[in-house]
Amino acid sequence: MPAVVTRLRRLAEASHPGPVAAVTGASAAYAVSIGRSLAGVLLVAVAVLAGQLSVGWHNDWLDAERDAAAGRLDKPVARGAIARGTVRTAALAAGAAAVPASLASGWRAGSVHLVAVAAAWAYNTRAKATVVSFLPYTVAFGLLPVFVSLGAPGAPLGPWWAPVASALLGTGAHLMNALPDLDDDLAAGVRGLPHRLGRRRSLAAAATLLLGASARLALHSGRPGAPGAVGLGLALVGVVLAYATAGRPASRAPFGLTILVALVDVALLLVESHGAR
Repeated sequence: MPAVVTRLRRLAEASHPGPVAAVTGASAAYAVSIGRSLAGVLLVAVAVLAGQLSVGWHNDWLDAERDAAAGRLDKPVARGAIARGTVRTAALAAGAAAVPASLASGWRAGSVHLVAVAAAWAYNTRAKATVVSFLPYTVAFGLLPVFVSLGAPGAPLGPWWAPVASALLGTGAHLMNALPDLDDDLAAGVRGLPHRLGRRRSLAAAATLLLGASARLALHSGRPGAPGAVGLGLALVGVVLAYATAGRPASRAPFGLTILVALVDVALLLVESHGAR
């Protein structure tokens, strides 16, 4: 049993647990805010969890050799703590599970979510090394609120500003997430959009996009209420701190702060969605 527990812990570590938990929790919370039933919220959570797990494991499966060459001790596959084949099997199993879990919310909603998962897999497979590396993030994040809304009775698309803000947030997260690995990626021949822009311009673009997402949520009705003003202020603080800590090339603090900004944005989305009901 200790060996099984250790393997499960390392497998969880290889899934990128922070983003998995953040995206799954945010999606479930949005489902609650728009009035999805308990069963509907659970369906959203299971589908998004399966999709996110598959994406994280797929990433570490494909990047195992490159991560090992870069000395990524934070990656259990790269440091030899878990077999690459185990992570590959987990990625395929989670991806397969995401199909019925997504379609359980209806074929329209399910199809939208599966396109989002496919976009993330496309990023891992090839798109990350191209000038359109941002596009899978834009598509995948932008479609998540649509998936949640379409699964509700009547299959509504939901407010237009929700996917717009989510797409801005996802694109900014992509740029911020790439910053610590720019040098290692370039050495491995990876030339996505952040690598072509360079550290300074990528950071500026990421900050603009993250603040744009927060502003879109806080100001969608034309003027912010108290929650919107507080949320926008917190997001601004988070972006400024991320910008300040990005001076250390290998630091992952900016991406951690990006997740905090994302959580602030999720809170804004929940407040605005609940108020629109």
